[in-house]
Amino acid sequence: MLRHALVVCLLFPTLASAQSSTGDLPANADPNDDRWSLGIGARVKDSAYAGEGTRTLPLPLVNYEGERFFWRGVTGGFHLFEGEAFRLEAVVSGRFDGFDIDDLGRRELLANGLDPDWLQDRDDGLDVGLSARWRGRAGELKFEALADVADASGGYELSLDYGYALHWGRTTVVPGAGVRWMSKDMADYYYGTLDEEAALGAPAYRPGSTLIPRASLGFSHPLGRKWRMIGAVKYEFLPGEIGDSPLIEAGTDGEAALSIGLARGF
Repeated sequence: MLRHALVVCLLFPTLASAQSSTGDLPANADPNDDRWSLGIGARVKDSAYAGEGTRTLPLPLVNYEGERFFWRGVTGGFHLFEGEAFRLEAVVSGRFDGFDIDDLGRRELLANGLDPDWLQDRDDGLDVGLSARWRGRAGELKFEALADVADASGGYELSLDYGYALHWGRTTVVPGAGVRWMSKDMADYYYGTLDEEAALGAPAYRPGSTLIPRASLGFSHPLGRKWRMIGAVKYEFLPGEIGDSPLIEAGTDGEAALSIGLARGF
C-alpha cells in the first residue's frame, strides 16, 4: 500500500509549464511565467511482469519551477547551469520499477517455472544524478546519468532521449525516441532471480546489463489562459534478455503506458 501511495503522489509528472520535450509528457508548448501548476490525471500501464496485467492509477499533478529549485512529478533538483540552448541539472528521482509478489499472477509464474513462495518483493529505488538538455531548431536532446542511492538494486542507468515538437494551432504534439541502458546490478535485481530465491529452488537467471529502446508521443493543449490538457503514450521494446526472464509474462516483448491529465498554472 505504501508503494502504491508513493506512485500516486509522484509518478505522473506535469509539464504544464512546458519546459521539456522529452519524458512522460509533452512539451515545447508556449512557455508561461507560472511557477506552480496543479492538477489531476490518470496513468494506465500494461505491465510486463507475469500476471500483473493492467494497472490504472489516479494521479495528482504537481509541478514547481523556481530560479534554482524545481519539482516535476518524480524528479526534483537544482539548476546547475541554464543557458539559451543548454541546461544542466542535479536531480533526485524516485524509481518505481519494484513490485510486490502478491501483485503478480501465481499461475503465470508457475508456468514460467517459478513458485511464488520462493520469490521476494523488489523494492523501489531513489536515484541521484545529472540531467543535461540541448535544445535547438532540430528539437531537444536529453541525457541522464542516475545511480540508485537507496541501494535497492545498487545499480545505475544511462538514458538518451530525443523529442521534436510539432504545432497545430494551439496544440503541441511531441513524437520522441530514446534508449536507456541499465547496469548489470539494476537489470539483475528487477528482471532476474536473486541468490536467496535460487537457494530455495528458483532457476538462476541474470539478464546482465541491457539496452531498452523506447518511443513516445506526447501532446499538450491549452484550455483558456491557465488550464492545460496534457498526455503521453510511451512504449518500451524489451530485449530478449528481459523477455526471457521467468518474472516476465510469456511472449511479452514490450511494455506500454498511457498518461493523461488536466493541470492549472499559478
